[in-house]
Amino acid sequence: MSILNVFSLDSATLVLFAALTIILLVYFNTGSKSHGTLNFPPGPAPLPVIGNLHMLDLKNMSESLMKLSEKYGTVFSIKLGFRNVVVLTGYETVNDALVKHAEEFGERAQIPIIEATIKGHGIIFGHGESWKQMRRFTLTTLREFGMGKKTIEDKIIEETEFLIKMFDSYKGQSFNATIKLNAAVANIICSILFGDRFDYEDERFVGILKRLSENIRLAGSPMVQLYNAFPSLGFLPGSHKTFFSNTEENIAHLKTLFINHHQNLDENDLRSFIDAFMLRQQQESHNPNSYFNENNLMFTASNLFAAGMETTSTTIRWGMLLMMKYPEIQKKVHEEITRVIGSDRSPRTQDRKSLPYTDAVIHEIQRFGDVVPMNLPHETTVDLTFKGFFIPKGTHVIPLLSSVLYDKTQWEKPNEFNPSHFLDAEGKFVRREAFIPFSAGRRACAGEILARMELFLFFTALVQKFKFQVPPNVSELGLESGVGVTSFPKYPYVCAVRR
Repeated sequence: MSILNVFSLDSATLVLFAALTIILLVYFNTGSKSHGTLNFPPGPAPLPVIGNLHMLDLKNMSESLMKLSEKYGTVFSIKLGFRNVVVLTGYETVNDALVKHAEEFGERAQIPIIEATIKGHGIIFGHGESWKQMRRFTLTTLREFGMGKKTIEDKIIEETEFLIKMFDSYKGQSFNATIKLNAAVANIICSILFGDRFDYEDERFVGILKRLSENIRLAGSPMVQLYNAFPSLGFLPGSHKTFFSNTEENIAHLKTLFINHHQNLDENDLRSFIDAFMLRQQQESHNPNSYFNENNLMFTASNLFAAGMETTSTTIRWGMLLMMKYPEIQKKVHEEITRVIGSDRSPRTQDRKSLPYTDAVIHEIQRFGDVVPMNLPHETTVDLTFKGFFIPKGTHVIPLLSSVLYDKTQWEKPNEFNPSHFLDAEGKFVRREAFIPFSAGRRACAGEILARMELFLFFTALVQKFKFQVPPNVSELGLESGVGVTSFPKYPYVCAVRR
């Protein structure tokens, strides 16, 4: 879908679009000029105003960028509206930038729809010193409240029991598992953030989850991408308006939860991440320049809530879909789980080393599912020469994760679902350097350790208890993905039969 397909091409719309184009040309007068720098990465010639938007599939940007990489190389540029963007593709190039040049590529790009709501606060889209302090505090506090330890493992195992009961309630009939899975995974981060879990039927909790999921989809939609290219057109109707209203409503609900915590704060009995943050906020109340303020509390907690839910639950959904699609692989996973763990005992993280095939399947689900194909955009912190090209400070950079997880030089059969990618000739699990679904470097996912534990425990418990099969009314199960920041299974239904 190119830019013109976003609009209904009736005469009134075309006149409006032409008028807006002329206005933008007059006011901004940037035309198709280059960055004005010597030896900037090559790329397709842009049109005035819209840049290269006309040649990109706004419903599948990562695929469009992969195709451009074939022509322009592993470091190339595109123009999104008036903004020059550098795209990095392939394991060697992406790893070089994010790991070996971590400082130079370490800033988060300022995305208009995000800046309009978050304004540089929080841990995912934060900037500068604020981000550094929030990330440092977050990692330390997550560890203190059990990330990677037996305490959080016990919470995940307890949550799998609630999830299994919910699956049981459908008695083998197909159902849409999206919101229930979101709730189960979100409850793990909730146990850290708030010190408690929520019922799957809690209306306020479900409402927050639905709005978060919708925003994650909308953030990758064509209209929001157009808003990011032309924020001055924000007055026009479109899905960006829904994004803003969802954010405002979720903030209002989260504030209510924070007020309850503030009223019951006991510095001698810190029960949650929010308690720890509020105590630090009190301790630094005398410092007018402290970053421990209400906005950073709100958006750091919101970031953790969203990130702690979406990517993990989406990966599990890919796992169930792929088990339905490839029953012979599911059978081997179940046989290994039964042989090592049995049918009654809950899986534990220590079982992973005894389940090499299951571990390989989980890793291949993450690789094949390619849950965050575009990564989150970075920004250069200094002028630098990279791979022979000059990239100025403040340039937006897309380190394309799809190009790493599907890199033909790194994977034997990149376009196939193939657990052997993570197994040696003897059937032992092997790590692969190009396996970076959580990104890499300074901006890698802060919750990677927790996510890995969740994926293993949820997936093994579900396959241990259920056989996932294609619903009887489906003749051919497709593996198409939906549009959004995350790549989620377009087919949402699950048929789970109790073993």
